[in-house]
Amino acid sequence: MLWIEKYRPGSFGEIIGQEKAVDLLGTFAATGNLPHLLITGPHGTGKTAGVECLARALYGDRYPENLTVIQAGDLFEQGKKYLEENERYAHIYRKDQSLLNNFKNIIRWYASLRPLDSEFRMMVFEGASALTRESQQGLRRIMERYSGTCRFVYITGQPSGIIPAIRSRCLPVFFAPLADDLILAKLRTIGSAEGLAPERCPDDTLDLIAQAARGDLRKAIMLLQISVESNEPPDLVRWSQSETGQVAGAIFSAVESGDMQAAVRRIETLMIEYGLSAREVIMELRNVTKRVYNDPRISRALGETDYILGHCNNEYLQLNALVMKIRQEVFSRESGQ
Repeated sequence: MLWIEKYRPGSFGEIIGQEKAVDLLGTFAATGNLPHLLITGPHGTGKTAGVECLARALYGDRYPENLTVIQAGDLFEQGKKYLEENERYAHIYRKDQSLLNNFKNIIRWYASLRPLDSEFRMMVFEGASALTRESQQGLRRIMERYSGTCRFVYITGQPSGIIPAIRSRCLPVFFAPLADDLILAKLRTIGSAEGLAPERCPDDTLDLIAQAARGDLRKAIMLLQISVESNEPPDLVRWSQSETGQVAGAIFSAVESGDMQAAVRRIETLMIEYGLSAREVIMELRNVTKRVYNDPRISRALGETDYILGHCNNEYLQLNALVMKIRQEVFSRESGQ
């Protein structure tokens, strides 16, 4: 069994490092009054687990009947094929209609279902930034019509992909990257629960995993399990030479040559096609910096942007500003421009 599932939080008290977000969600559960929500933050910080805990607290044993989860990324990446192969939508899907019309019909059908032992039910969109602009425009009208009996929750690591009309109707809840010490403590707890001897998960390995995870607890737990089961320490060099690392290298090449449009397109490729969050893009760029450039000016720019991303929501704007800053402060000076 995967440890990320085995140690998945089942209640608010098991979510670590997100006190403000958990307190807010807990208040909604205690009062039974829930607005539409926009849940944002990097991968592996507890966004989905927090929503699941909220549903359990609101509905108790009835939470499966009152909770509908739409995997927006899978739906809009695979299109009608996804709907055809998913039994959940077999009674709603119409082959002669477009993907957008089918999507609207599905949302309307689930939103109109009568909640069980509650005033409202919840509809959750995982990977909400994958929703097309047209689908979000349609959702806006559906939200208005069914807000009395259905609450809409959007979960995304890229809130800039959500149109203003949706954002203005939702209360934002931010899940911040976890501190390394919190990740270390959780990894030690898991090691103890698994009965691992200290030599199977030494502090040096745990420190390395926490640094590699960069606030992503899910990633840290996966790396710990891989390390334990393979009897080998994590290989950060091998990870940094991944396909996404090659794209990150191409970003630097474009910046160095002055082709800023190409650099921006490659950033969008990492975020849209590979599904990386902005902070994960920073990690890929940092790996390239260590291997190729080793320039403190680049490291400083990456660190500053990383900090800003932990306190704001416009990822694309900050990454575009980052590559422009690197161009101006590093490569323009070297070329004498």
